[in-house]
Amino acid sequence: MAKIKKIHVHELVSREIQNYIREKDLKEGDKLPSVEEMTHMFGVGRSSLREALRYLEAVDIVRVVNGKGIFVSDVDMYRFAGKFKIENEKRFLLHILEVRRAIEGKAVELAAKRISDKQIEELELILREYRHLKESGKDTSQIDLAFHRLIIKAAGNTILDSVLQSISGMYERFFNDPLGEKRLFDETYPFHETMYDAIAAHDPQRAVAEFDNMMDCIEALIVAYEEKGFIA
Repeated sequence: MAKIKKIHVHELVSREIQNYIREKDLKEGDKLPSVEEMTHMFGVGRSSLREALRYLEAVDIVRVVNGKGIFVSDVDMYRFAGKFKIENEKRFLLHILEVRRAIEGKAVELAAKRISDKQIEELELILREYRHLKESGKDTSQIDLAFHRLIIKAAGNTILDSVLQSISGMYERFFNDPLGEKRLFDETYPFHETMYDAIAAHDPQRAVAEFDNMMDCIEALIVAYEEKGFIA
């Protein structure tokens, strides 16, 4: 199984844009350099820059106005140094959760109908590695992401896959250090097993039900993380 990179170009670019805002002491409403200028500043392609901007816009750090430019959003809504205020990230995670329910839920249903025997074996291997990492107290974020990516692939719908690929940066953010805690969603592991069992049994109704249970669990964890005092 191919290794999954933990840091992508657009993530690095988003950090550099934040650093630029901090270093230039830009305020709300200040204009950033154009896309063309920033590709030269950071030495990256337009696609990576635009993906970074989509992410920063989603978390209210910048706003892109067609025909006018790229502007800094409310500086009080985030902290610089590459880490956003927790209230903002919590909202971002909950929004992505809504997208996952809508799009990935359909992928789970289709995967239960279409998954091949080989893909079932691959999913089982990923689940076994997931269990090992969790029991060893190690970071499970990337193996968790690999589990969900294989289910999306097993759905056998190229359009659905491309839709999720188009928001890959925001989607992956869900698995990479959410709220500053890589093991925040470790409690969802049992749902991965029950989802696997349902998908392997080609039972779409049960697979979707277990996926919904997982999403409910994640939503509760995000909300409880603040309420239990883990967030300053």
